[in-house]
Amino acid sequence: MCVARCSRCVGIALIPIASVCMVANVLLLFPDMKYHYLMENNVTREAVWCSGVWASGFLVLMSARGFTSHSEKKGCCYFRAEMLCKLWYTCLALVAAGFCFMISGTGLALGPLCLHNGTEGLKWERPLKQVKSGEKLYLYEPERWASACMEPRGVVTWNIVLFSVLMAASGLELIFCAVHLLTAILGVICGPSFCKNKVVPA
Repeated sequence: MCVARCSRCVGIALIPIASVCMVANVLLLFPDMKYHYLMENNVTREAVWCSGVWASGFLVLMSARGFTSHSEKKGCCYFRAEMLCKLWYTCLALVAAGFCFMISGTGLALGPLCLHNGTEGLKWERPLKQVKSGEKLYLYEPERWASACMEPRGVVTWNIVLFSVLMAASGLELIFCAVHLLTAILGVICGPSFCKNKVVPA
């Protein structure tokens, strides 16, 4: 049955993507691979929210498990009930992946929290965020990256790479879940006969 096969394929594909999200978010908590920044609350806010761990990670993994599970019971009612359950899992994964995508995009756009030597001296802030509307985004001005932060070392590149990975991974999850949403809806509407009909030549 093509609905069950599609559901299983999507579930299997989501497992490594969700794992990537979790690893990327955990790494964001330890800039320069040091834990004391996290202990001192000097880590970018969007990283601390851990949307890659609990949203695009745990919740998507839970949904993926629901996609790959299959009931042995036969019959139209059982099939539709299973499809409705998978539809719920799909909606959960879509919301979770969408939330992580938004948070990661915000973290990427605002830049990292770091120790900056500004007009008021050394201060923990986000020196690369846009102050005025219409101001050029720091992502297009790489010459500013090296001088923006005193510490953690290389935090600008660290945040750009890992938040970009989170956005790409959660974006892929959204695409897979959107495809699965369509097949689950068709499964609920058409029942177990979906994809079984064959065209008989005249």
